[in-house]
Amino acid sequence: MLNLRAIDLNLLPVFEAAYEEGSLSGAARRLSLTQPAVSHALARLRATFRDELFVRQSRGMRPTPAADALYGRVREALAIVRGAVDESRGFDPATSRRRFAVAIPHPLGPLLAVRLMERLAAVAPGVEIVFSTRSRPVELERDLAAGRFDLALDWIAPRAAALAADPAFTEGIAAMVRVGHPALSGGRRRRPAADWPVVRLRPRTDWSALPLGGVKEWLALGLRVGLEVSEMLEVLAVASRSDLVGIVPTSLGSLARRDFGLEAVPGLPASPSIPVWMVYREARRAEPSHAFLRDQLAMAVQDFVTDAQPTTKSGEGRMPVSKSRARRAGGR
Repeated sequence: MLNLRAIDLNLLPVFEAAYEEGSLSGAARRLSLTQPAVSHALARLRATFRDELFVRQSRGMRPTPAADALYGRVREALAIVRGAVDESRGFDPATSRRRFAVAIPHPLGPLLAVRLMERLAAVAPGVEIVFSTRSRPVELERDLAAGRFDLALDWIAPRAAALAADPAFTEGIAAMVRVGHPALSGGRRRRPAADWPVVRLRPRTDWSALPLGGVKEWLALGLRVGLEVSEMLEVLAVASRSDLVGIVPTSLGSLARRDFGLEAVPGLPASPSIPVWMVYREARRAEPSHAFLRDQLAMAVQDFVTDAQPTTKSGEGRMPVSKSRARRAGGR
């Protein structure tokens, strides 16, 4: 077994910087070191890990497969250490250099990521967010439990007992078509919406197995799937240029109308009520930096989502995190 006492842990930030910058000069600038100092540190790391780690190219350096495998674990370990130091000193958003990893597989992911970055630039300019907005994340729960992600915004509630879920907002489903689509004309003699093939996001799970109000009514329509795609913006683009009916979340309704010229199809059952959850490790609930991150994402959600969703007089359809009771996974 490798003896940690034989490793200079001060070398790990050098490895991280070299990997991310892709050059000695970039790593040196980032760490406020000279290029020879960075080169010497990498030579010691090569001896420690018995691998070249980086191969020189005409421009910069290319990591070896061993460096690729090492990077994720080193970054996670350094993030934990930096976070612990940050927390021990007292978290100050204005001066913090924390790095967070956030997954938003919800279709609003890229747009919410931009909104969150804008908020942080104003109140926490040194805080860095690494985003994943994949619509079909692999092993998201495991990555959250292992600390590879600090926070996720997802409409599928977690099952792991170690994860907590706070309701962020309530989502719905809308069927939308291009202006001039036959499904919008014809009055009483209009063909039923279910007669038209739909374009939808490729599902991650079996909807019929989820206890969501209104889903059964929508499934009973027997919608005929004409095309499944990987990203929600593809649904909007296809629906705007064809006779396929786009199945989209209501939170994208205003964008679908404004930017793609789509209109809601009349005569369909009421939309299902789908809660969207903010998911994270329960053990991190009380951390000031993590609470700050959750609050900032909640405000980014409110800024964007509540503008797009219809709201009744009672406020139904909006579920701010700050006013909602958190739920523990495993007890649903």
